[in-house]
Amino acid sequence: MSSIAFDTHAFVKDLTRAGMTEEQAEVLARSQATLIDEKLATKQDLKELELRLTLRLGSMMVVAIGMVAVLVKLL
Repeated sequence: MSSIAFDTHAFVKDLTRAGMTEEQAEVLARSQATLIDEKLATKQDLKELELRLTLRLGSMMVVAIGMVAVLVKLL
């Protein structure tokens, strides 16, 4: 997956201003950054997935049409 920018420093500053300890805020920021890097899909990721699915569907249709053509000739 592609990398997404996440400003952990600003996130920690916001949390500490809201009353969270700096240590807690840093742990939460690291967890959020990891989650974003590992689990969040970007538009580019979705476009690549769309292309792969389109190619797979197209090849399945070609095979199906070929099988129908063979069956029509046999019958």
